[in-house]
Amino acid sequence: MERKEFLKRGFGSLLGIATVLPAINACSSTEVSPTTSTGTSTSTGSTNGSSSSNCSVTPSETEGPFPTKVPAKFVRKDIRDDRTGVAFTVNITIKNSNNSCAVLAGALVDIWHCDKDGYYSEYGGSGMQSVNFTTVDFLRGRQTTDANGLVSFTSIFPGWYSGRAPHIHVHIYSSTGKSLLVTQIAFPYDIANTVYTTAQSYGYTKGSQDTKNESDNVFSDGFTTELATVAGSISAGYTLTHTIVVSA
Repeated sequence: MERKEFLKRGFGSLLGIATVLPAINACSSTEVSPTTSTGTSTSTGSTNGSSSSNCSVTPSETEGPFPTKVPAKFVRKDIRDDRTGVAFTVNITIKNSNNSCAVLAGALVDIWHCDKDGYYSEYGGSGMQSVNFTTVDFLRGRQTTDANGLVSFTSIFPGWYSGRAPHIHVHIYSSTGKSLLVTQIAFPYDIANTVYTTAQSYGYTKGSQDTKNESDNVFSDGFTTELATVAGSISAGYTLTHTIVVSA
């Protein structure tokens, strides 16, 4: 089965994960016009978690068809391995809705995402992903939140694959290993489009993504609290900043 067809059928249900994936039309009022500028730019995302009165638990989303198999193996900040692309720093703050949105120290945070060509490590050689990357583990990592509830990863700007908007998968556990939330982080279209259409020298050769957040089968039911703030430039690299609220 091809990956795009798998996504259309709703891979969350196939994996036994209760994820609602309604299909709605793209909301043109929230689309951002593409830009070809390679200068420094910023797109501001969610403000969720900024105060006790703005503290909704971040939506749960499917782990997808390519979750990390043994996440405890990947305790590391630099998750690039041999992957090349536009420099990318991921800063994620975890907050607790059950404690007036105070930061949550000591939480385990796993992330994983595809490379610039849209491929995941640990999988492949099948209809879901034709290229076989079952023997490597790039772009997967685990960190423990510090006293400020923060984890940081060094990576490359993710690419895209057909049927999905650009995204990062996140799984958060308590300090004792209890699963608190599986979610995904969405990207602002203008910055992603800049990378995909102007960073050919860095290996981004597929052009504009074929699916925006508004029509993505994970984010189409609303991505307001899942949209990251991303700032930077192709030459200097980008930094993603995002707050995820859990119930701990």
